[in-house]
Amino acid sequence: MPPAVTLEGSRVKLEPLNLSHASALVRAATEARDTYDFTRVPADEAAMVRYIEAALADQSTGWALPFAIYDLHSHATVGSTRFLDLDYWSWPPAWPPGHSAPRPDAIPTVAEIGSTWLASSSQRTGCNTEAKLLMLGHAFDTWGVLRVTLKTDSRNTRSRRSIERIGGRFEGIRRAHARAVDGSVRDSAYYSILATEWPDVSAVLKARVSALALYRKPATGQLAEHARSQLREDHA
Repeated sequence: MPPAVTLEGSRVKLEPLNLSHASALVRAATEARDTYDFTRVPADEAAMVRYIEAALADQSTGWALPFAIYDLHSHATVGSTRFLDLDYWSWPPAWPPGHSAPRPDAIPTVAEIGSTWLASSSQRTGCNTEAKLLMLGHAFDTWGVLRVTLKTDSRNTRSRRSIERIGGRFEGIRRAHARAVDGSVRDSAYYSILATEWPDVSAVLKARVSALALYRKPATGQLAEHARSQLREDHA
């Protein structure tokens, strides 16, 4: 199963999630909560501890690799994200499909990125774009995965637009997929990025991250307007 790893860019650092992050994550989660309608975001210390413990239990089985998102500009922990549904293909193939078990030395063949949330003050700042770039780069360039899946509640138009902007290709709707955070039965919108698509997706994301960095520096004319347009497009 994959070891814990720290991923760092120019704006965010993704730290291996642990219980020491609980208080900082509660502070992040208890800013304005109006964007959490479709996302489970604990709002108190006890709930956050349970949230982290569950993520670490999933990590211990090789099914997930969770992170805390640290903003290098504000010097604060501002949210969480993770790899999940890690699958380890073997030969002969596991049967039924999707029931493979990781070996101690195994790395994932396919992965999902999800359970992402950010403090209200860190949305529309470029944190999400760079976090996705770091995670996709680790999945494709370090692990060598064949596919990264991204999914969201089909009603979550904000999240769906964000996934589409980072290069996720819509695959379809899985109906009556799971219980939603509001108690209803959720249909999930599925997206993916393949290894063959990653070079083009990577180039676009790197350009967006560079433009967002430029926006934070004095700039005028077309460069400044381009940076502002990239910031408007970045949902988180």
